[in-house]
Amino acid sequence: MQQFATIRSPREVLFGPGQRHALAAVAKRLGTRALVITDARLAADLMFQAMVADLQDAGLEVRVDASTLPDVPVASAIAAAEAQRSFAADLAIGIGGGSCLDMAKCVALLLTHGGRPQDYFGELLVPGPILPLIAVPTTAGTGSEVTPVAVLSDSERTLKVGISSPHLIPVTAICDLELTMTCPPALTAIAGADALTHAIEAFTAIRRPLTPSVTQERVFVGKNLTSDHFALRAITLLSEGLEAACTDGTNAEARGKVMLGATLAGLAFGVAGTAAAHAIQYPIGALTHTAHGTGVACLMPYVMAWNAPAIQPELAEIAVAMGLGHADQVIPTLSGLFRRIGIPATLQDLGLAADRIDWVADQSLGIARLMQNNPRPISPADMRHLLHAAFTGDLAFAQTAASSPA
Repeated sequence: MQQFATIRSPREVLFGPGQRHALAAVAKRLGTRALVITDARLAADLMFQAMVADLQDAGLEVRVDASTLPDVPVASAIAAAEAQRSFAADLAIGIGGGSCLDMAKCVALLLTHGGRPQDYFGELLVPGPILPLIAVPTTAGTGSEVTPVAVLSDSERTLKVGISSPHLIPVTAICDLELTMTCPPALTAIAGADALTHAIEAFTAIRRPLTPSVTQERVFVGKNLTSDHFALRAITLLSEGLEAACTDGTNAEARGKVMLGATLAGLAFGVAGTAAAHAIQYPIGALTHTAHGTGVACLMPYVMAWNAPAIQPELAEIAVAMGLGHADQVIPTLSGLFRRIGIPATLQDLGLAADRIDWVADQSLGIARLMQNNPRPISPADMRHLLHAAFTGDLAFAQTAASSPA
């Protein structure tokens, strides 16, 4: 076992029912002028309005920006930063789903360092700390409340792109499962499946050679002792709680398992990184306009089948984490869970056209920061083979490919 670990995380994570009521006290320690970033739907929510009132009662000047759009178009982040610059915030608070938290990260970055989001696409290009940021997730999936990543949609590239830097990690994450209780079943499923995919890809990511500089040269450093710990616990919690949370949204125990699992998965992939399923989803999402979590979950069983020869020890540990008797049960069990909560089984079901498979293959292979994390190399021919398997729903085809040389 390689004796290497790294943790990048918020200064504090507050988890549990009612923890949203700590927001004002936390914020008061960090600033006096709070820019609260959310979306239009949540801005009308009574719980959200109560949190804003608590901030104001604590003596903070508060401005709400409710302009967040799904998938955070680059132009919307630029517009929000310009609109709010005159407020001179000394603190940012993101409240909402993953898009709201990513928007908050990006706006805090632009207000601090200027420029455009495109200036920071990639890894380690943020020059220094950003406005202190508090993240309050209202869904359980992206893990953005604890990660060094903000994902945006770039119309120039017709793809989602990421800004990755430890400077983007919120100072405090407040994870109150009561905020997820009204999340509808479909969104609960999509977000939770995304989180489970985060955990699996972090746990099965490549293990990089240990050097003193690896953590300073990369945001995603590959699997390590602490990311494995977080990922395995996340897999257990999500496999236990996700279906129950989708079936009965009032099940507080299930909601808590899913939310904690999503946060732990964020802590895992925030250092280990994700891999091929996420790389492939970026171009597929751009073409099909389907939710990110839907796409990565659809792809995950096929990617795991391809990776299987390289991850047998990890599959055995995942089996234990999921309460299964054998590693061979992991992929079919995962497929069954996703099917039961409504995740499409094939790329064709997602709406991908067959004649775009080659384009998706090329685009996916070009997302090097993720493909380099995959535990088994994927050549252009391999990628096309894998995509055809995922398009037709032939998991055995992907498994056959996985049994042949790469």
